[in-house]
Amino acid sequence: MTGRGASASGPPVWTLRAAGREDFGWVVERHRDLYRREHDWDDRFVALVAGVLDGFERAWDPARERGWIAELQGRPVGSVFLARHPERDGVAKLRLLLVEPEARGLGIGRRLVAECTTFAREAGYRAITLWTSSVLDSARRLYEAEGYRLVREEPEELFHEGELGQEWELVL
Repeated sequence: MTGRGASASGPPVWTLRAAGREDFGWVVERHRDLYRREHDWDDRFVALVAGVLDGFERAWDPARERGWIAELQGRPVGSVFLARHPERDGVAKLRLLLVEPEARGLGIGRRLVAECTTFAREAGYRAITLWTSSVLDSARRLYEAEGYRLVREEPEELFHEGELGQEWELVL
């Protein structure tokens, strides 16, 4: 899978590939570095990311769960995972969407979210849910464009004062 985005030197080509266990360290590291730098989130967020990947790895069902890595010029610049919801039958969870700053604006985030939707439909899920922070405006715009609706919002101790945890849902 390839995509193109505009740049001064011509359209860069990016690709999507299936994520594997060998990518998990990169996903944790990039979430740690990026969200610490952009939002000053601490090690509790890093532990959350590592826990999501640990759970994904332990119970990975390739027929019902998948991850994608976006690459630009042969290096990873984005990620997303789709996993079974642990408490809701027939519902998937979109997890760990990330696009590196230098790869933003190329359509990678939109494509990662769309891949989750397509896969979830093919796997027979009836809905996808996700949890995010109210300060992640770009991600929220991607979710809204895909058809997700905000279903719950509340203060979250993981974030700074005034930032809310949000749950979004897409009915398939």
